[in-house]
Formats: sequence, C-alpha cells, structure tokens
Amino acid sequence: MSKQALFSMLVVVALLLTACAAPASAPAPAAGDSAAAPAPAAGAVQELNILWAQWDPADYLQQIGNMYEEETGIKVNIIQEPWGTFGDRFFTEMAAGGDAWDMVVGDSQWLGQATTAGHYLDMTEFMTSTGLKDTVTPATLTYYGEYPTGSGTYWAYPTEGDADGWAYRKDLFENPDEQAAFKAKYGYDLAVPETWAQLKDIAEFFTRPDTGLYGVAIYTQKDYDAITMGFENVMFSFGADWKDANNNVMGVINSPEAIAAAQFYKDLYACCQAPGLSNAFFAETNDAFISGQAAMAMNYFAFLPALINESTNPNYFDKAGFFANPAGPDGDRYAALGGQGMSVISYISPERQQASLDFIEWFGQYENQVKWAEAGGYTCNTEVLQSEAFLNATPYNPAFAETMTFVKDFWNIPEYGALLEVAQRELSTYVVEGVGTAEEAMNNIANEHDAILRAAGYIQ
Repeated sequence: MSKQALFSMLVVVALLLTACAAPASAPAPAAGDSAAAPAPAAGAVQELNILWAQWDPADYLQQIGNMYEEETGIKVNIIQEPWGTFGDRFFTEMAAGGDAWDMVVGDSQWLGQATTAGHYLDMTEFMTSTGLKDTVTPATLTYYGEYPTGSGTYWAYPTEGDADGWAYRKDLFENPDEQAAFKAKYGYDLAVPETWAQLKDIAEFFTRPDTGLYGVAIYTQKDYDAITMGFENVMFSFGADWKDANNNVMGVINSPEAIAAAQFYKDLYACCQAPGLSNAFFAETNDAFISGQAAMAMNYFAFLPALINESTNPNYFDKAGFFANPAGPDGDRYAALGGQGMSVISYISPERQQASLDFIEWFGQYENQVKWAEAGGYTCNTEVLQSEAFLNATPYNPAFAETMTFVKDFWNIPEYGALLEVAQRELSTYVVEGVGTAEEAMNNIANEHDAILRAAGYIQ
C-alpha cells in the first residue's frame, strides 16, 4: 500500500491500459511451479539490477547492495525512477517481456496485475523452504507478498514496511496552560489521542486562525491515492471495509460505519485543516508541521525523518512526537498500508532468477535486516521490530512497530486502478469540495465498484 504510492494520473492510465490487456480471469501460476526444476547455478551472474522508486529508502537499499558485493563479489545496482513515472516505466517494460531488471521493489497494489500477467516469479516454495515467510509480520506477508489473498501463494519478500501515522507538537501538548485550558473545556487530560473522537477534540482545540495555528494536516490530494489512503485510516477503524469475503461491496463500502467515517473525515477537514491543504499529500502535511501551522500531521512513517532533522525542521525538530492511529467508536484500530515487496522478474534467465533469490535470502537474514533498519529502511522482520535497539533508534520507531501489527490495504486485483479512481473522485468531491452528503458519496462508490467488479467476474 501497499502501501507509498505516489504516482501521477499518467501512471494510473498506463496501469489501466495494461490491466485491460490482460484478462482479469487469467489464472495465476500454480504455487511451486517456479521451483519444480532443480535450481540452476547462479555463479556466472556477477551483477544484479533492482528497480525502485526514487526516494531515500532506495539509497539505503544501495548501501545494503554494496555490503552484498563486499561479501559475494556480485554487484548490486539500484535503478531509481521518479515516483511519477515508476509504474509506467515498469509496466511498459513488462508488457514487452523485458529483462532490464532482475528484481523490482513494487507497490503492494500491483500484485494482482503483475502476477496474473505473468511478470513476477512465483516465490512460494522459496519463501517457505528458506523460512523467510515466518520472519516477517503476517500483515506484511499478506499485503506485500501474497496473491490471491488467502491463497498461500507468494510473489514478493516484504521489504519496505510503511503505513500512516501521526506527528504532534510536544511543546503544545505538554504546555501546562494548554493542558489546563483543554481539561476545562473537554473534561479530560490533553494527551496523545486514544480515539478518533479525542483526536478531533484536540484538533478543534488547537485550531486558532487568528494566530495561524490549526489542528491537523491530513491527506486530501486527488491524484492517485492520497485522499483514499487518508480516509482508510478512519474507515477501517470505524469498522468498515471495501468488501466482504465474497468481494461484495453493496452494503459494505456504503455501510452505516463507512458513511460515519466519511462524515468524520469531512468534518475533521472542515473544522481543522491547515490552510492551503486542499490537495495535500506527504510533502504538504510535513510542510504544515514544519511551518508551525499544524499541531498534528498525518503522514507515512517513511516521510517522518524530516521532522526530527534540524536542517529540514529547524524550529520544531526537537518538539516532534509521534503516535499510531487511534481507535474507532468500537475500539477497532487500523492504519492504511504503504510500503513495498521485492519480486523477481519472470522474464530473466534461470541463472539470474537464482542469483536474485540468493540475494533476497541473504537480505532477509536477521543480521542483514538489522543493518537495513540501521541504514534507514523500514524492516518487516518481526524480531527486529520488537528489539529494544530498533524501538529506541528513533522517536517514531515505537509507533511504527505498533502500527505494522494492524495495517490494512486497498484492493490489489488487476482492476485496482479503476476502483481507485472512483474512490479518489468521490471522496475529493465530498470531503474537499463539500458537494453532497456522506451517504451519497459512499453510495456512489459502492455502485461504481459493484459495476466494475461484476464486469470483471468477481461478483456473480
């Protein structure tokens, strides 16, 4: 979602075109097919190429690749592509059966399209026999690596864990005068919110246009998936979902819980959003926090390091605290998933496939996942996430480790682009533009999603 998905609308169009070229009903290769023959020798392979988006975690992975070269003599190149063209470049190469890269650290939402089209190598036997599937958190294995969901068939090793969390101004929350005023108004102590209702109270309390202070900075961007991911944090925690176990959406995405979540997200935006954030994503919410406009800011954990860096946040770097998503009305607690898994390209030679699997097996070992975390990567390794060293490494690591135990994701079927466009459009129209009601917005999403899924054969 997985997970950090920051593509332009051009990418969405490209993905939709590719999805249309591959029938949704195309069967996934049977688990274990890729391992039916003896593994070829990989010794002749002296160089591996991995495609990823252009951002700091890719630089961290290059550091890990350099370590691998020192140990094995095999050079690892991380090929970085700007987020806006990442998906377009990958799927264009794959549509041609290209072998420019050996591996890709691909978005969780690509799984359905990439696997049914035959772009990824089936890694089920590899993940099982090496024990790697048991080293990562169950949620990341499901959302970054498994398709179809619940099938036990794996196509990626969970690599860069990520999800939405929150930053908050400790200097405001810990100010005695603010604490006294808050308790006098709301009847309970000012602290990190335990529920979404408390978060809204706090946001309203700190919204002071006369002084340039506002309660929140939340996702609203209409391009690709931002407002949908932001809304998911509330929607999942309010007890709603995109579908039921049989892919039905009617009565699910427009359930009373989903409608209440949409109303809540709009109310939070209307009452307390920092100005100029009607089309906001990771950069804008960080900027609102850094400028002192927002008392609390929603963001993926991958983008929170900038908030504790004096060079990028000179005024509040030592005043930033962090917390995981609060609970909904019935105690449910979830976060929208970001992040990616590492997959092997099916079109490369058997020797290069084996060399790629050898790298992933090495990368997945505990000691190397520790190095990955130390470099700045967000490991999905359960043992590392629970270690005192990791939890104490940064102010946001405890919230990240907690969040990765309750993440949920958007659809990952080949039609996800079409489904996402509907959600983005309807949520933006209602939340940002203020057109219609929460019930109308969620009914519109349900009706269009139902039509898309029926046309693709997911609902009989």
